[in-house]
Amino acid sequence: MDHVAVLALYDRDMREGAQPDGPGARVERTGGVVRQVAAEHGWNGVVWSDLDETSADLAIAEQVAYYSGLEREFEWKLYGHDLPFDLGQRLRAAGFVPEPEETLMIAEVAGLSLDVEPPEGIRFLPVTDRAGVDLVADVHEKAFGTDSSRLRHQLLARLQDDPESVVAVVALAGDMPVSAARMELVPGSRFAGLWGGGTVEGWRGRGIYRALVAHRARAAVERGYRYLQVDAMAASRPILERLGFEPLTTTQPHLYRPRR
Repeated sequence: MDHVAVLALYDRDMREGAQPDGPGARVERTGGVVRQVAAEHGWNGVVWSDLDETSADLAIAEQVAYYSGLEREFEWKLYGHDLPFDLGQRLRAAGFVPEPEETLMIAEVAGLSLDVEPPEGIRFLPVTDRAGVDLVADVHEKAFGTDSSRLRHQLLARLQDDPESVVAVVALAGDMPVSAARMELVPGSRFAGLWGGGTVEGWRGRGIYRALVAHRARAAVERGYRYLQVDAMAASRPILERLGFEPLTTTQPHLYRPRR
């Protein structure tokens, strides 16, 4: 894989050319910045920027003022190759709080091993309704220890309003949900995004996550996507590398919460 070329393609398709990630959201392009504006339960933030040393601070201040006026917290999704090189430092100086760094990993679907099946005793259930969303949310809370209200709202809205834009699946041991993941699809893009892959403690290390990646990869092939993309945490990166994913850059959310 030509890392430079694929990363440039990713920037064009998924960042500069971003599309709304759900019902009720809109993408705006202003002042060298591409941002998403969504309702209360949606994701608000900057997905791409074209800045330099002379324009960065003003652009940051403009975004802070804009989202503060809406009384919404937002995320500046910073990538390791974004300019200027000290953009992260400038964001932190402006009051943004960094979250843990992840690795942007991409694989060409044609080069992946897709014959991975769930381990014995595990079955995959497609998520198509509110009951399935509840199972995904339950796994999310247990696996990551975070509130799943936003995930629950967004996933249900996409399944109701645009079901072709998401593939969600939950892994069951008997009737107990033990792992879950989703894939988000952007019409006209060459990239399908893998998100939310998490396994409940006590069920990790059995190959469930790996099988969920392969399951979604097969769905991407059926829909004609060329690349799979994932923001990988440290625990997931070795598994993804064994499957054929390659690290291209880092990504780190920077959060801003307006003062109330």
